[in-house]
Amino acid sequence: MDAQLIAFTGVAAGMVAMPGADFTVVVRNALISRRAGVACALGITGGLLLHTALAVAGVAAVLAAVPALFRALQLAGGAYVLCLGIRTLWSVRRPRTAVGEAPTPAAPHPLRQGFVTNALNPKAPVTFLSLLPQFVPAGAPALPRTLLLALIVVALALVWFPAVALLVDRLGRWLRRPRVARALEGVTGAALTVLGATLLLEAG
Repeated sequence: MDAQLIAFTGVAAGMVAMPGADFTVVVRNALISRRAGVACALGITGGLLLHTALAVAGVAAVLAAVPALFRALQLAGGAYVLCLGIRTLWSVRRPRTAVGEAPTPAAPHPLRQGFVTNALNPKAPVTFLSLLPQFVPAGAPALPRTLLLALIVVALALVWFPAVALLVDRLGRWLRRPRVARALEGVTGAALTVLGATLLLEAG
């Protein structure tokens, strides 16, 4: 098998599995229900598909060439993740109506939430734009190869994030105990808030 392809798969797997806003949002939704967690995971995969398509098309180069556009997307992404974090922290303070449940304001659909969380990350297309060419053999047609690499990334996400959602749901009875659920919501809310604030500070 192609050694470069194996190496890329390992690197891409590490990138996909790296804890961040995507992982946190999937866990948060999976604590609500299996359907919400899987839907959020599919939304994130859709966002990755968008980013890899942009990288393959070369459109992501615009983000690297136009700092103002990159900062605008970074601000939008940071604000969105920060909003999710604050919403989650606020839900921890609200009284629970049932074990492991808390009434919260109307939230975006999990599928849309996952997609927007990933799609508004401006670092992703720039990362892919710089990463994909490193695994295209010299003299090989670039387009077919980058398409294959992009599909590998999407396939990894399609396996990893639903697996996380299903694992959280599997542990749901324990994770939804009032004290555990509050602690997890507090941790995920704090993580999202810090990630959002970090993006906003980096864009400043």
